[in-house]
Amino acid sequence: MRKEAVLALEDGKFFRGFSFGAEGEAFGEVVFNTSMMGYQEILTDPSYKGQMVCMTYPLIGNYGINREDAESARPFAEGFIVKEASRVHSNWRASGGLGPYLKRNGVVGIEGVDTRALTKHLREEGARKGVISSEDLDPANLVKKAAASPGLVGRDLIREVMCQKAYAWNKKGKFHVVAVDSGIKLNILRNLEQRNCRVTVVPATASKNDILACRPAGLFLSNGPGDPEALPYIVNTVKELIGVEANNHSPLPIFGICLGHQILGQAFGGKTFKLKFGHHGGNQPVIDLWSKRVHITAQNHGFAVDVDSIPDKNVELTHVNLNDRTCEGMRHRKLPVFSVQYHPEAAPGPHDATHHFDKFIDLMKKQKRK
Repeated sequence: MRKEAVLALEDGKFFRGFSFGAEGEAFGEVVFNTSMMGYQEILTDPSYKGQMVCMTYPLIGNYGINREDAESARPFAEGFIVKEASRVHSNWRASGGLGPYLKRNGVVGIEGVDTRALTKHLREEGARKGVISSEDLDPANLVKKAAASPGLVGRDLIREVMCQKAYAWNKKGKFHVVAVDSGIKLNILRNLEQRNCRVTVVPATASKNDILACRPAGLFLSNGPGDPEALPYIVNTVKELIGVEANNHSPLPIFGICLGHQILGQAFGGKTFKLKFGHHGGNQPVIDLWSKRVHITAQNHGFAVDVDSIPDKNVELTHVNLNDRTCEGMRHRKLPVFSVQYHPEAAPGPHDATHHFDKFIDLMKKQKRK
């Protein structure tokens, strides 16, 4: 017999369903993800720390879980919301099912929810703090708990997902890249390694001197969770590194993705703002303003850079989201610094934007020749 569970939002909306995964109570900002597949990568993306994910695709779990597709050591999503959780998986790579995987890792899930109705509500009203419970089934109590729970605004969550000390991802490569870990996805590291990079990963609390002591050919700023304006320490470090001469006496190339993009925006003196319901999924259209080419991109962010607030007029907008016209990329006209808001490494998602890694390599090649 299935155990009942309730999802309640801070605004009074609630949904009844059934518990799957771990039992108990979980809190987080409720967001929807429009990807049709890739639930394991989504669950293990550290950027989802502090959030509970509603999958818009109605059947989740039918290909199980495997060891190869994880994007970090464990799931970081606070909770998981689906219409139907498949108890049967069919995939030669699978090592187990989704429900047992969530249970082993303490992730509270709820199934049987009208995810279309929930998604429509979030689109109209915006992302909301919520709670999933298989213990307390009183919607009124849960709504109060959700309202009293911490949101994302003002929260520094990267200290909960970053590595605690520096480590070498791999030991061979022509270009030594220092990757600042604010919740880095493994596929980012794989993409750098595939392009002949030797990668050293450092925690987001690393200082300018810590990073320069590694003698990097390039600096990478990773994705991550939480409010970018709650991270003055990493913003100040990046500000100190913009334009600094690296070991070849040329400005250090810097590439930022997602939270790394937002950190760069602040390091240039700009502001960020919270989006109504964020961009989460593998089908976001983004236009490259230089080539006029549209890329279908994978995204996971709830904040955006206000590029007009950046005082340095050498920073230019390079990419725009065609759904809401928000900033999806920028670059510095005189320095080897650029960033994108979306995820060129995908996992899950389309591979339209992997060329950004090649661009980063080209910048390191050019600086090496100077």
